[in-house]
Amino acid sequence: MRPFRLLQITDCHLGSQPGEKLLGLDTDQSLYDVLQLLQANEAPDMILATGDISNDGGVASYERFIHIIERYFPNTPLAWLPGNHDDPMNMDQVATLPIEAHCVRGGWNMIFLDSRIPMEEGGELHPNELERLDKQLAAYPRLPAMVFLHHQPVPVGSAWLDQYVVRNHQSFFEVIDRHPQVKSIGWGHVHQYFESERKGVKLIATPSTCVQFLPNSDDFGVDTAMPGYRRYELHANGHFDSDVCRIKDKVYKIDFASSGY
Repeated sequence: MRPFRLLQITDCHLGSQPGEKLLGLDTDQSLYDVLQLLQANEAPDMILATGDISNDGGVASYERFIHIIERYFPNTPLAWLPGNHDDPMNMDQVATLPIEAHCVRGGWNMIFLDSRIPMEEGGELHPNELERLDKQLAAYPRLPAMVFLHHQPVPVGSAWLDQYVVRNHQSFFEVIDRHPQVKSIGWGHVHQYFESERKGVKLIATPSTCVQFLPNSDDFGVDTAMPGYRRYELHANGHFDSDVCRIKDKVYKIDFASSGY
């Protein structure tokens, strides 16, 4: 039985109008490039966007995002969750609503959390979200589970980014620790590759489809690494494989000297 193929994109930072730029990079163009790479190499069963889909939180930006995805993958289910740049109320105004909150596919239980703190950069999981996580894991104790959110629940090694670690991460991990079927926790936000492990659970960050942040840097820095996506192959026995694929042989106009964004 072939594995279920989940593809994660994150931190697209699209504008309500084409041509939005983040640190000089046209975020439409980099998303097109990532999706073209993905289209050429993958046959996904589902695509998941883990927040900061929009740069301005406007309804038009979410409609644009969905239309762009459908242009490349018209028959592939799309799931999403909000990031700190997103407006969940506007996300719900789109004509075709992606999968939200939770789904069971390919013999896996996948849970999508909202870690936003309105009007703030940092993350926190509301008690209702922690309760939902606990209940949805308890409802499928025999299925391997993956949990996704936008903000990192553990430090990634960059002081300026790690001030935004999920504030109540200890409460979050208390829930995770009650459910041994959890295999992985994935997120975006940090605009870089990161992998670690905690109590047998893989901890995974995915690069942005646009600008990348310099790893292991105490101060803000822009990396020369290219935009990309993450591929998951989920096996029915609870094993999974994951790797990152990036754009190659392209030069983007990026402000590498910027001290912030």
